[in-house]
Amino acid sequence: MQRRQDNTALAIVISVVALVLFDLMGLLIKYLSTNYSAVELSAYRNVFGLIPSVIALGMTASWRENGRKIALRQWRLAVWRGVAVTFAQLLFYLSLGLMAFATATTISYSTALFTTALAVPILGERVGLVRWSAVAIGFVGVVMITRPGADAFEWSALLPIGAAALYAFTAVTARLVDEDVPTPLFNLYSSATAAVGAIVLALLFGGFTQIASLRDLGLIALMGAFGGSAVLCLVVSFRMTEPSNLAPFTYFGIPIAFAFGWLFFSEAPIDDLFPGALLLVGGGLLIIYRERCVSRAANRASINPGYQSIDTEFSHTEAAPQFDKSRKV
Repeated sequence: MQRRQDNTALAIVISVVALVLFDLMGLLIKYLSTNYSAVELSAYRNVFGLIPSVIALGMTASWRENGRKIALRQWRLAVWRGVAVTFAQLLFYLSLGLMAFATATTISYSTALFTTALAVPILGERVGLVRWSAVAIGFVGVVMITRPGADAFEWSALLPIGAAALYAFTAVTARLVDEDVPTPLFNLYSSATAAVGAIVLALLFGGFTQIASLRDLGLIALMGAFGGSAVLCLVVSFRMTEPSNLAPFTYFGIPIAFAFGWLFFSEAPIDDLFPGALLLVGGGLLIIYRERCVSRAANRASINPGYQSIDTEFSHTEAAPQFDKSRKV
């Protein structure tokens, strides 16, 4: 059944608001990183992040109707995703303190490329020529931005790449979750694990620095509020429309990050970003376009089993096999 167009439009607006909130969170992380370590900021972010996870779960009608059950059969999978988030945040937050804000953020958008690559070993998907070509195009873009081998190359450029790979792992493994499990409940398990993991890392790497002032405390709380609200906005937007309708707007975060970096830190890394950023975005959009073609072909085939088109023939080579979600993970 088609969702109403006004819901799709509103979902797009909410998802863009989420991007702005994520970038505002990143700005505060970059600003606070001069006095507080990345592991500390990650711990604060995850503790505050539990609040929107609880709110989102409370807003889920299916969870309330099924007796508000907290037990989760796939808790191990949720824990591993939380561990991945812990280290992804650590790498990304480190990069924000060492690189230009827009550059670190742009490189992190290579998540779509890693998601396609990881879908092969984790989900058993068969990725066709179009999507591998998109991955190659995006990878060239990342190489042009990081410029390995050049005199200006810095090892810190590898940090957002590592973060993108770990975030891609969490995206791919989300498809292993039982269909009857509410997304906010699964995310709550992962968020709690990430919070505990970040606190442990902070204690291992020297503990927590005393918060210098009420102003810093307010900024830390605001950082958590921005990040938590962004997660909540994403949950809401993805429940209002198909993910494929929102995916192309993800890259709006790049110009937003560039504008924020220029306004708040006087950074304008145009030479570093272009034309590599264009290839990165182009590769990601090509993947999104191909996914939508495959989805449309599958929908047409389900409605009319005798229907066959060029899209259907191509999508057959890229279709994911049926995954047995009853097995324990």
